[in-house]
Amino acid sequence: MSELDFSQVSWEELGNSTLETLQMLGASALFTLIIGLPLGILLFLASRSSWSLMKVIYVVLSFIVNILRSVPFIILIVALIPFTRSLVGTSTGVLGTIPPLVIGAAPFFARLVETSLREVDKGVIEAAQAMGASTGQIIRRVLLREALPGLLAALTITVVTLVSYTAMSGMIGGGGLGTLAINYGYYRYETAVMIVAVILMVVLVQLLQMAGDRLVRHYTRK
Repeated sequence: MSELDFSQVSWEELGNSTLETLQMLGASALFTLIIGLPLGILLFLASRSSWSLMKVIYVVLSFIVNILRSVPFIILIVALIPFTRSLVGTSTGVLGTIPPLVIGAAPFFARLVETSLREVDKGVIEAAQAMGASTGQIIRRVLLREALPGLLAALTITVVTLVSYTAMSGMIGGGGLGTLAINYGYYRYETAVMIVAVILMVVLVQLLQMAGDRLVRHYTRK
């Protein structure tokens, strides 16, 4: 086995790739939160409703969410190339990776949101209803407040998952550390570059998990 040659590493290119990964991660996490949180709330409300229309809505949404969650991301990103190109004008680079990242992560996050809301004590919800609280007030002041630690944990899991998604997007030129690792480590056999890129992704995941765990501990009621 040959020794690793770290002189192969272009630190400027590595820095740019890290920045691209952070851009993809930040934008996709934001849109995943904007789409996934309301979707998860809707799934929860529809599952508890006795109204027949809401039951139908739940079945349809649940079916769509399950389909999107079951498709491997590398297949999803390829299948969405025409849609991504029509939406943002490109299917590669940072911009072209964000739509499939969001479409892949939002259903996953929505299901975690639904699960977190199911863990809220029914007695607290019924007490708010008895006091005449509207559905919006129950969502804002009861559900989201009581489920906040679980929601933060769900968001942390989702963001960490997005890191692996950004790496997989490198297979089709998505940019970031994933593309760098594949282009240099796989195609050019420059193992040192691949190892450094992988280490940076591992460090990023660890930092995100630590930050998420700290927020969960902070907001968990003792």
